[in-house]
Amino acid sequence: MKKGKRGAAAFIHADCSNPSPRRSLDELLDILLNPAKAIDEWETIDWCKWLMAGGRTPDEFSSIVRRYDNATTCGLVWTANFVAYRCRTCGISPCMSLCAECFQRGDHDGHDFNMFRSQAGGACDCGDTSVMKETGFCDRHGPQSQVNKPSAPHGLMCVTEAVMPRIILRLIQHLRENSKSGLPDSHIVAIQDADAFLTMLHDLSAMGAAMRRVMTLALTNPQIYKQLTDPSSAPEGSEFASYMKESQKTYEEAIKSLPNPEPTPEYKDIAALQEHLVHTTFLEELVFWTVKFEFPQKVVCLLLNMLPDPDYKEALTQAFVLHYSRISMMLEKSQDPETLSNRVVHVSVQLFSNESLALRMAEKLNLLHVMVISLNYMMSKILIPNVLHEPDKNFHYVVDCGRQVMKEHCYWPLVSDLNNVLSHRPVAVNFMRDDALLEMWFTFLSLFQGMNVNQRELSQHVEFEPNTYYAAFSAELEASAYPMWALLSHLRDPSTVELTHRVLSAALNALQDWFDAINMTQANVVDNNQVSFHLPLHRYLAVFMCQAVNTQGRSLSEVLPPTNMLQLIMMHPLRVQVSDNR
Repeated sequence: MKKGKRGAAAFIHADCSNPSPRRSLDELLDILLNPAKAIDEWETIDWCKWLMAGGRTPDEFSSIVRRYDNATTCGLVWTANFVAYRCRTCGISPCMSLCAECFQRGDHDGHDFNMFRSQAGGACDCGDTSVMKETGFCDRHGPQSQVNKPSAPHGLMCVTEAVMPRIILRLIQHLRENSKSGLPDSHIVAIQDADAFLTMLHDLSAMGAAMRRVMTLALTNPQIYKQLTDPSSAPEGSEFASYMKESQKTYEEAIKSLPNPEPTPEYKDIAALQEHLVHTTFLEELVFWTVKFEFPQKVVCLLLNMLPDPDYKEALTQAFVLHYSRISMMLEKSQDPETLSNRVVHVSVQLFSNESLALRMAEKLNLLHVMVISLNYMMSKILIPNVLHEPDKNFHYVVDCGRQVMKEHCYWPLVSDLNNVLSHRPVAVNFMRDDALLEMWFTFLSLFQGMNVNQRELSQHVEFEPNTYYAAFSAELEASAYPMWALLSHLRDPSTVELTHRVLSAALNALQDWFDAINMTQANVVDNNQVSFHLPLHRYLAVFMCQAVNTQGRSLSEVLPPTNMLQLIMMHPLRVQVSDNR
């Protein structure tokens, strides 16, 4: 350090360029990145920048690295209220979006496009062939846009490759340390304290594909993670060894504090539903802290900034799915569910809009099962007895529309993600082919069946509807109807009629279970003063029957249930119609 920053950086660069580098860099980093020091210390951050520059100034180094930016996709990340574009002519996924620069540099004359203000944040998809057609790419992005651009020489990035794992370790150490406080805003303070450090990582990512590749390799390498986080790798008896043991203990306690929904026995082997989380890379642990700290904006944007690297995108998606069930727990408990919901979707929409990636997650990590189980678990915490007909003979339970989960739409990110993945035909087909998954889905829908019962007021005028009215209709629309239309969009001809029959069978079974639970065995109801407008099981049955008859060549007699069942099914829709006409 006596050589000064530039002199020390040049010495370290020469050292790292040797086939057998000495320990001079590790010894210097032990001093600079000592966890006893504040993470946002300006001098430490400046030293890191000079070291990575390898004898150049940080600005000179940044300029040189940018010359080797051979990214084929844009990947510009934005937050809420950013103005972006969506071209339905060029889009493969309905969630595709473009930044203004890429849209204006592309050829979208005569296309069906719109400009919109982003609600949850997003990222530019220009250059991504899985999300949009190549004809819509701008002249800077696409598979052929960087064919002749050379890779960065090893000598340019050798110090950065050695320093980056230690920089990421320091961030992880900071997040671990700040998980111990029981104060409600401790996670916000922790991210504020690390703001300058996170800004440095953002600036590095902005240098382009060459630097992002170094960062993603450090984040996704299991050997690096094990070597740097295993307490036994520290010198025995040293102060750092004691610190790492305490850090590991804090980390394990934090994992226990974020449980997952308990799966049923048949799904206990799903990786994303395991009781004990096991992280194998820095990326997986960083995703854990992102969930634990309620998706801090600066960490979310850092994770998304590196998505143009396809290997990293796969690794991030896997890590996100592995923590998905725990995200539902955070949404349920959050003091600011709207902000958290937007930030969750900011991440998920970038990951699940890719059809092949979403399909791999569904097949490899049971993504669809994890989503439906998470939704079921969230709603299972707010159930109340249904009061339709004779309450003492009604054993059905429905969601309480007065609870925060319903009134604050805490379920919205989960159903938004489900709608996103069901927009991909192969994923939707897998969903409808899995009878157990369909049964679980209709179990979820039955929690809305007959909810928010309306009592007829005979003695006085009702000036205002109760505030549960809006919550109930919103939930049925978002959590029931939208997924239904997503599934239906893939059933356009007779070749898929077998899938339609599977859905109809599951709907009929769920309706029969519902009739049994409300003790309805005959088509006569004597209570004329109450009605529920929420009959999602009826809606699914009716809509899929219409689809089978209108577009898939089935006759009505082939899809209608038996007469006695049909009479029971007709009763509640007729009651809704009568109540609307009173």
